[in-house]
Amino acid sequence: MSPYYDKTDLQRISELVKLAPHASAAFFAFEQEVYHSSSSSILPVKTKELIAIVTAHITGCPYCIDVHVGKYKELGGTMEEIVEALLVAASTRAGAILSHGVQAIKAFEKAHKEPASSDRQQPPDSSPSCYC
Repeated sequence: MSPYYDKTDLQRISELVKLAPHASAAFFAFEQEVYHSSSSSILPVKTKELIAIVTAHITGCPYCIDVHVGKYKELGGTMEEIVEALLVAASTRAGAILSHGVQAIKAFEKAHKEPASSDRQQPPDSSPSCYC
């Protein structure tokens, strides 16, 4: 059985580009500006690659992890720096979950103040109330 993610799959990006050439060109121009524009860049490329590694872990993209770790290592980055950055992201994500708990408190308090569904005069809305 072959793995779901195969690094050679990246060779097929050109197929996607052909299906949406204008949008692809805009994306690649954006990527070029973000990573390689020296005239307006404040962050060093090495820092950008470390940010990309963490973002790739957050989004769960093994292709991006491979590519950006390789570039980061070529720029002199260390595994210790990567792990520290990943732990910062993990801590920040955990903190965001905790601080969003306030929304749960507010929703719980609001739920107690709303009339029970049997007390409503209007039929319930059939559209979804949450899109996650």
